[in-house]
Amino acid sequence: MGDLAKIFKAYDVRGVVPDEFDEEIAEAVGAAFAEVVGGDRIVIAHDMRESSGPLAAAFARGATSRGADVINAGLGSTDLLYYASGTLNLPGVMFTASHNPAQYNGMKMCRAGAVPIGSETGLTEIRDRALGLLGASSPDPTGDVTDRDLLTGYADHLKSLVDLSAIRPLKVVVDAGNGMGGHTVPEVFAGLPIDLVPLYFELDGSFPNHEANPIEPANLVDLQAAVLEHGADLGIAFDGDADRCWVIDEKGASVSPSTITALVAARELAKHPGATVIHNLITSRGVPEIVKEHGGVPVRTRVGHSFIKAEMARTGAVFGGEHSAHYYFRDFWYADSGMLAALHVLAALGEQDRPLSEVLAAYARYTASGEINSTVADQAAATAKVREAFGSREGVTFDELDGLTVTGPTWWFNLRPSNTEPLLRLNAEGDDEVTMARVRDDVLKEVRGI
Repeated sequence: MGDLAKIFKAYDVRGVVPDEFDEEIAEAVGAAFAEVVGGDRIVIAHDMRESSGPLAAAFARGATSRGADVINAGLGSTDLLYYASGTLNLPGVMFTASHNPAQYNGMKMCRAGAVPIGSETGLTEIRDRALGLLGASSPDPTGDVTDRDLLTGYADHLKSLVDLSAIRPLKVVVDAGNGMGGHTVPEVFAGLPIDLVPLYFELDGSFPNHEANPIEPANLVDLQAAVLEHGADLGIAFDGDADRCWVIDEKGASVSPSTITALVAARELAKHPGATVIHNLITSRGVPEIVKEHGGVPVRTRVGHSFIKAEMARTGAVFGGEHSAHYYFRDFWYADSGMLAALHVLAALGEQDRPLSEVLAAYARYTASGEINSTVADQAAATAKVREAFGSREGVTFDELDGLTVTGPTWWFNLRPSNTEPLLRLNAEGDDEVTMARVRDDVLKEVRGI
């Protein structure tokens, strides 16, 4: 029996199967979800992990035992589940562990209209109610389970949000990492003038080729090589549940998600002049600069999808982007969709004749370190040491919206503690490589005591 307190996180459920998360738990959570969220229908989908189908079926048994009907969309990406929740206006659950290794699985939950459920908006109540149901016999189901294929509708909806009618023929390498991109990409790309070169499209939750986590550079090596080998116009990598995408240019170079955020922001602002764009505090300072230059209003938030989505809903923002390659769209129920971001990149490239590296040059202004983790025994003490070391520097400002952000005339860095591990996460940026490297090394010297 798993420990519900351990697998229920701030925004989702995540644990090792079957030691921490099994079908008995999934059934109890299904019953609890139906009771807490209410409504008479729930939509579910699942990824390609071996345990995902059985866990989804167990959840459906629990939900139907409480009288709810379940629409089972079957195999899908997380943003397909958000599409289902949004277009059907139903609460939904996605069974996935995203980019986690093969032994994990989990659930992402939302209310009708793809409104996220987190610990402060129902997840804790679902956990506590499920805990009380474990070991109890379930009533006979009074609800029904209906299978429904939503893939074509999902693909058509995404293509209705981005004008791809005038793009030139493009050769695109896509690395699905044996994840759900292998299921969704062929349908979304159907009918477009795209010569698709698929990498690891076979659905395999054991991830035999590499982890489906594109934020790790080692997982992009095969894609970068394939872009060069095939003379492709670009490469795209998706994570396991295909809600994040990472872009590789025609030279095989990795493109910062901040650059993609700025590009998509400019495109959305062209359609919605004066709109608000959300960016978290780890994204490049080029993002708010470019948003302002295109007539938009940039709003800075803490890291994390719950903060992004809440601020988007509060401000009515048209778009939001994170350094982790999550991209959020007002026209997609404020939810994140890596596929929709990818379509924007394809449209921006295909509408003109220049290579992607030239198209993106205007949106990549500064040099970033990427995220660097340091193991420390006392996060607060190490952070205070850094603050003291930089406190005497001229023209330096501090803020503590999320961790410690220190800004100088030609650089900035953020030092943020992990919520789950004894780590400090450093992100630094400078006007050029030399400036960034100097600041990065100065911070690490204080943090690591070397």
